[in-house]
Amino acid sequence: MGTGVVLITGASAGLGEEMARQFAALGYDLALCARRSDRLKQLQGEITARHPECRVAVRALDVTDDRAVFTVFREFADELGGIDRVIVNAGLGKGAPLGSGRWDANRATAMVNFVGALAQSEAALEHFRARQRGHLVIISSMSALRGMRRSMTTYAATKAGIAAVAEGVRSERIPGVDVSVIYPGYIRSEMNEHVQQRTRFMVDTPTGVRAIVAAIEKRRAKAHVPAWPWVPIGMAMRILPLSIVRKMV
Repeated sequence: MGTGVVLITGASAGLGEEMARQFAALGYDLALCARRSDRLKQLQGEITARHPECRVAVRALDVTDDRAVFTVFREFADELGGIDRVIVNAGLGKGAPLGSGRWDANRATAMVNFVGALAQSEAALEHFRARQRGHLVIISSMSALRGMRRSMTTYAATKAGIAAVAEGVRSERIPGVDVSVIYPGYIRSEMNEHVQQRTRFMVDTPTGVRAIVAAIEKRRAKAHVPAWPWVPIGMAMRILPLSIVRKMV
């Protein structure tokens, strides 16, 4: 069973919501934030009813509001007596082919997925450096392994960018701080609910999140999840020509 406080951003839906349920079941206290406070309060009620011993703090947060990110993280730390793990999960799946007139969608994705994630990482590491311990977890994507086409171009680039940030932090070897990057494959979530169910290798949310949580608990530096088929696919994606990669994912 786990002990400590896990902070999850983007916790009102999808992977973040299910991670909150699964970490509560493992015995962790939770700090949950997202834009939709009503959804967070519903989740808070659900988890505390199921796990009365679990402390669940919630805050509304738009991760593109830099000042709010630092304020909310500090408030969580004060309320719960510190934060042991931060999962940078909040993300946006908008996008359009570059040059097609949808700069607004691509910019929004870049601001949430990269700049917002950078702010979360900075706020987390400020806390971890002061405590000399902590676990920073970045939720990236299998799409980060190579450049993606059309509407996925910006999304994939942001996920590659924040994975590179995490690797740089890990290379720094901050005393007491672990860094993990999780590369999920096709896991059903609110972000991709428009995708047809017959997509190859798609798994349901609880199954996919169990693989994510297991990798996080092991403090893996990098993890492609679920391991089958994404570990071999990840290896192939890194070496095959783009003409083949674009048919794979």
